[in-house]
Amino acid sequence: MSTQAGVVAPPASLARRFVKAVEDCLIVTGRNLRHFVRQPQLLIFSTIQPIMFVLLFAFVFGGAIGSSLPPGVEYVDFLLPGIFIQAAAFRSTQTAVGLAEDLDRGVIDRFRAMPIARPAVLIGRTAADLLRNVFVTLLMTAVGYIIGFRFRTGVLDAAAAICVVLAFGFALSWIFTYVGLRVRGAEAAQSAGFVAIFPLVFASSVFVPVSTMPAGLEQFASVSPVTVSVDAARALSIGGEVAEPLLQSMAWVLAILLIFVPLCVRRYRRMG
Repeated sequence: MSTQAGVVAPPASLARRFVKAVEDCLIVTGRNLRHFVRQPQLLIFSTIQPIMFVLLFAFVFGGAIGSSLPPGVEYVDFLLPGIFIQAAAFRSTQTAVGLAEDLDRGVIDRFRAMPIARPAVLIGRTAADLLRNVFVTLLMTAVGYIIGFRFRTGVLDAAAAICVVLAFGFALSWIFTYVGLRVRGAEAAQSAGFVAIFPLVFASSVFVPVSTMPAGLEQFASVSPVTVSVDAARALSIGGEVAEPLLQSMAWVLAILLIFVPLCVRRYRRMG
């Protein structure tokens, strides 16, 4: 039943629209996942890269950096939670690349011409990337266990650590959704993502304690969303103070979503 301006739709109508919107989101999510799986080279490189980081940093830099860690903490245990966040951050830039490619190929224009909920295109993209993050994070955990990493806390804390990683990656994917909607071309989107993420990741506690950095950089790194998310995932994985970094990480996640989800939806609706 159609409604006139200023008249609130009945609950049954709102419920049907909500169910239809959820179905649209699932369809677009499935489409993006199939597109990912059908590109073997993309699947291979998106899984090999984080595994290479795990192996290289654990075996190449472990001896040098291990001396700066607290007593009893192995570098591989310190490293893995940081690598989880780093991999999620770098993978989030692929959201911008995928959207830019869809724009160039006219896929987004076809979606806009279809009778589907407008936010479904954006939610489907970020949800598919979230599921990819689940797969790659679990794969890195398996590789970590092979080389000696262990969750030193309970099962619930380990699950919470992975949830922190996924939540942070999901929030970042909305930033790069906006980037993908603003720039033209996959190369431009990839370059913009790299420029934004690279300094945040390497000026953080991903690979080394921030206490080893110069004073000015340490102050920046200590409040970085990457650092607080790494610290939260690390504390949940191997023990330590959890409450403060976890609250800070979730505050960053919430702030990013509150800012960029509306920006992305508005930008998508205004695209002609």
